[in-house]
Amino acid sequence: MRHEPFADFYEREIRSVIGLAYTLCGSMADAEELAQTAFTDAFRSWDRVGGLDKPGAWVRRAVANRAVSRRRRLGRETIMTLRLGSRSATSVAPDEPELSESAQRFFEMLRSLPARQAQVAALHYGEDWSIDEIAATLGVSAGTVKTCLHRARATLAAKTLDSAGVSRAGRATTATAVIGDER
Repeated sequence: MRHEPFADFYEREIRSVIGLAYTLCGSMADAEELAQTAFTDAFRSWDRVGGLDKPGAWVRRAVANRAVSRRRRLGRETIMTLRLGSRSATSVAPDEPELSESAQRFFEMLRSLPARQAQVAALHYGEDWSIDEIAATLGVSAGTVKTCLHRARATLAAKTLDSAGVSRAGRATTATAVIGDER
C-alpha cells in the first residue's frame, strides 16, 4: 500500500500535535519534546504507521500516552520530594513541582541510572516497597532486585561524592556511610 511521504505528514500534523501535547502537560518545552518523540517513533515505523487509515491518530495517541506517563512520573517525584521533606504539600504544583536544588540533582542522578536500576531505586526509596514487592511487580527475582539496588546505590554514591569533591581513595568507606547498603 502506498502512503504519503513522512515529511508531508509531519509538516501537516506537527502544530496540532504540539497543541494537544501542550493541553495535556501545560509546558511548551515538554509539549514539543512529547510531540517530537511521538513523531520519531512514527518515523521509525513509518512503513506500518503510514499505512494506517489515520496515522495522525496514532501519533496523537502516542502523545497522550506519554503525557500520562509524564504526569505519573511528576506525581511520584512530588511524593518522593515531600517524603524527603524539601517542600510542604501545599507548595508543590502537580504539573511543575518546585523542587529544591538537592532534590533536582537527586532526580537527575536517578534518571541517569540504567532503566532497571532507576525503577528499583525509585520503588524502594520513593514508594518504600520491599525487595519482594519490587521483584513481584517487575517480574524478576529478589536477587536481581538486590543486585540492581546495590548497583544503583554505588552509582548514586559515586555521583554524590563526585559532586561533593571526595577523592577516589576515600570513597569505599564514605559511600557506604552516605548511602548505606542492605545486601
